[in-house]
Amino acid sequence: MAINKNALIRYKVLDKCFRNTGRRYFIQDLIDECNKVLLEIDPESKGISRRQIFQDVAFMESGEGWSIDLVKHRDNKRVYYRYANPSFSIDNSPLNEVEINQLRSAMAILAQFKGMPQFEFVHEILPKLSQGITTDQEEVIIDFDSNQYLKGIEYLGELHNAIFYKKVLCVSYQPFENNAPYDVILHPYYLKQYNNRWFLFGYNPDEGLYNWNLALDRIVGITETDGKYHPNTEIDWFEYFDEMIGVTKPVGATTEPVVLHLRGRAGMYVVNKPIHGSQHTKWLDPELLEVKLDLVINFEFKRLILSYGKDVKVVSPEWLKNETADNLKAALDLYC
Repeated sequence: MAINKNALIRYKVLDKCFRNTGRRYFIQDLIDECNKVLLEIDPESKGISRRQIFQDVAFMESGEGWSIDLVKHRDNKRVYYRYANPSFSIDNSPLNEVEINQLRSAMAILAQFKGMPQFEFVHEILPKLSQGITTDQEEVIIDFDSNQYLKGIEYLGELHNAIFYKKVLCVSYQPFENNAPYDVILHPYYLKQYNNRWFLFGYNPDEGLYNWNLALDRIVGITETDGKYHPNTEIDWFEYFDEMIGVTKPVGATTEPVVLHLRGRAGMYVVNKPIHGSQHTKWLDPELLEVKLDLVINFEFKRLILSYGKDVKVVSPEWLKNETADNLKAALDLYC
């Protein structure tokens, strides 16, 4: 049985009534107490019925609830309700079955983050959460696309803290094309994951750019400096990434209209999994889908187009069409 907000409020009210040894709570009293609290929260509440109160009491007595030990005292023809142990409260009781199942699902999700440095606390907290929670069979029913062995992931926790505590960093960095690392002074602002790689964004004072981008797997080392932290006042990261795919944004780049034609299953795939939020589609015939986009054309977008191979054609802009054709010809030459 799922516990919604109003139900939880009623259980709390009933719990308070059952613990009160200074007053006798009959059914109508329980209804009145619940309605009083519900009306304070929602003046338009229509109140609850006797049937609802009986259902609530039955749930609280059940194993799915809190297995409360409730004594029904007779007063002439009426009955009032009170805990057998006045010191009992559902707030102090063990977790019920619903809560255990919810917690078990949350634990299964948390467990998948154990390899990531900023989630090291999971190693300690999971055994504590597991106490008293047993099951005949533990079955994983959800999985995340993550790689705990990814190079550079060990820096995640340190970089997260640097952003949170506003620390200026000196990052030793070695791009793929460089034979040796070089130092970059960076005021870190944002961590972003794309295609199973992590990227750090921040202000590079030497270049005067607020969106300097470093791939974590190319970081060689990190040290804190005594420099004064320069806060981010220039970029809304949600808007920044909303106009492109991936993490690469060429200097001065703006969005451009793009038209693609996709065939067959590739078209059906893109309809169900849009390339970008700006996407608009139209079937030109049962086998040909026209896709219109408005986004920053960057490295990641170009790679995505090439991933569709023979099933995609760039219609416009002309320069992207020609560049894509040249890349496909170069790829073909590898097999000649």
